Amino acid sequence: QVQLVESGGGLVQPGGSLRLSCAASGFTLDYYAIGWFRQAPGKEREGVSCISSSDGSTYYADSVKGRFTISRDNAKNTVYLQMNSLKPEDTAVYYCATDFIPPSGCRSQEYDYWGQGTQVTVSS
Repeated sequence: QVQLVESGGGLVQPGGSLRLSCAASGFTLDYYAIGWFRQAPGKEREGVSCISSSDGSTYYADSVKGRFTISRDNAKNTVYLQMNSLKPEDTAVYYCATDFIPPSGCRSQEYDYWGQGTQVTVSS
């Protein structure tokens, strides 16, 4: 059974950092692309960062470039999203997702398996 479990969210002040984790079970994570997505109230779900399975290439949304870093630990079957210099506009529920058909991009429509999400709130 494919399962993704996110953790690491919380309340942080502007300028702070958080590291989100996405633990996978039921499949070997390094064989597949993994994406981090977020959804703020009243907004559409957007792709934040994705990492491919083939060559480990990464994608970052313009809004997070230079601040967020995606990485994977194959030994732990886990993908991370390191988030630095957080801003109030980063507040959202963050989800990780995967798909067994290699996605062509970092769009939520291309991912079929999702975690339950973890809340990130950036506020003073």
